[in-house]
Amino acid sequence: MFDINLLRNDIAATAERMKARNFVIDTAAFEALEAERKALQIQTQELQQQRNTLSKAVGQAKAAKDEAKAQQLLAEVAAVPDKVKENELALAGVQERVNAILMTMPNLPQADVPMGKDSDENVEQRRWGTPRAFDFEVKDHVALGEALTSAAGPQLDFEAGVKLSGTRFTVMRGPLARMHRALAQFMLDTHVNEHGFTECYVPYIVNSPTLTGTGQLPKFEEDLFQVSFGGTSGKSVGVDAFVKVDAAGNTIPDSLYAKQAEWYLIPTSEVPLTNFVRDTMVDAAQLPMRLTAHTPCFRSEAGSYGRDTRGMIRQHQFDKVEMVYITKPEESNAMLEEMTGNAEKILQKLGLPYRVMLLCTGDMGFGATKTYDLEVWLPAQNTYREISSCSNCEAFQARRMGARYKNAAGKNEPVHTLNGSGLAVGRTLVAILENYQNADGSITVPEILRAYMGGVDVIR
Repeated sequence: MFDINLLRNDIAATAERMKARNFVIDTAAFEALEAERKALQIQTQELQQQRNTLSKAVGQAKAAKDEAKAQQLLAEVAAVPDKVKENELALAGVQERVNAILMTMPNLPQADVPMGKDSDENVEQRRWGTPRAFDFEVKDHVALGEALTSAAGPQLDFEAGVKLSGTRFTVMRGPLARMHRALAQFMLDTHVNEHGFTECYVPYIVNSPTLTGTGQLPKFEEDLFQVSFGGTSGKSVGVDAFVKVDAAGNTIPDSLYAKQAEWYLIPTSEVPLTNFVRDTMVDAAQLPMRLTAHTPCFRSEAGSYGRDTRGMIRQHQFDKVEMVYITKPEESNAMLEEMTGNAEKILQKLGLPYRVMLLCTGDMGFGATKTYDLEVWLPAQNTYREISSCSNCEAFQARRMGARYKNAAGKNEPVHTLNGSGLAVGRTLVAILENYQNADGSITVPEILRAYMGGVDVIR
């Protein structure tokens, strides 16, 4: 969530900075709400003071044995709580409207993030590896995968994916399916054994508070797949869809359960991993946390109709190994560099050429304050394509989640959160198919994967 203090302290300067994110703040609307909030708070304080004054006057009247006066004053005192309650309800309504504004506002970029409107203005930081020179006509991953056969059919089968589910779904068989699994295992092993991550297994279905915590809701609901249970249709799932008991067997009250009555498939394991610390006072000794998980990811790709319709580049279901950091504010930028280096190490071990791009203000994700994209070389496209995005969200998600720790001064402070792909498994498979293809259509298995492939060195 956006830091409201930035708006309260200097809304004009904040609005100017926010233009870099292609976002216009309705300063008049916010200032009107702030004026209403202040007026209600002043009125509430005055009512509380009035109650104290009247209570003292009641005591004085009784001491003076003026019972009529005392009863009159008691009647006035009794009316104050109702007025205070009315103000509190009005104040809650104002705060709800303020929060609705804050929920739609993207994070502010760091000072060293380049200004720009879109991906054309991202800035290259470095490259690794030299794209291979082929002495035969290069094929793309679709042609290569469909030509590879298995006992059960093509190793890469888009027609079967359409038959089973629709467009942007894919079936893999045989050695390619095994390589896909091998890649995920290799990535996890590297992050756990070499980069100090804790491997996690997480739910693939999460509730709406979880998605709100990391910023997907309410702004990006159209990008999510919502789940219904027990034949229920529509946006909400009834409170009887699941048995209403917690892990200890205790009944969950309807009031609490109703808050979790919408479920969605995860768009990335960043969502459950980051929410581990939701509504938590994190022990400073546990920071930084390094968490990783391999999960499928489900995205509607609502804003990408017509883009990358051929092959596996943009799918509704794909696998990813995710990296999440929970850290102290003063360490988060160093953690961003570390996380980006972790993703680079995977590509280096696989021998895949790539470049690192610093995203401009107009191309960063909603919750990010600084982002590096790793783009892998795809010979058939003769260009680099994104395979990992590593972002520092600073306190943006933590404020939404209520995730705090006690800083060195002993004060409660939001933690900083970071997330990045380490890597997108399907896109890594695409890159291997194209970069390791041979003239006869076979695929050389990268050396680092052969142990995961039972010694197989070529897929034919």
